[in-house]
Amino acid sequence: MIGKRTALSLFFAVLFLLGLVTAAQAIEMVSVDRPKINMRSGPGTNHSILWELGKGYPLMVIGRQGNWMKVRDFEGDEGWVYQPLVGRTPHLVVKVPVANIRSGPGTRYRLVGQARYGVVLQTMERGSGWVKVRHENGLTGWMSRDLLWGW
Repeated sequence: MIGKRTALSLFFAVLFLLGLVTAAQAIEMVSVDRPKINMRSGPGTNHSILWELGKGYPLMVIGRQGNWMKVRDFEGDEGWVYQPLVGRTPHLVVKVPVANIRSGPGTRYRLVGQARYGVVLQTMERGSGWVKVRHENGLTGWMSRDLLWGW
């Protein structure tokens, strides 16, 4: 029979794990909704511009202040963007030096192209471990999810 202490420990362990699952599901992602926007060092136009982000660039929301979002990119860099300039169209960015784009969701499908580190792709469809993407030049194909960051 399980003792009170063991049962209580098990109960709190389950609660902790449920909290982790909920936190993982609560990740908010956005993508740049304009040709170019500025990422700033703070929440306002009076803060310095850290860099420009191009259309579709995916970002993880890590904070908010008014109409400003504190975001993190695929390299771990953080800054602030104005909320009306981002949207919910899912995009991904290549996080490896070179990634293959295939005609179907698997390595047995023929190669239709490649994408280099930092290239942004629109998410079209998701499969088990694979994502159908579209490049801005119109190329469409499937890529391994492990090679990409975003949603």
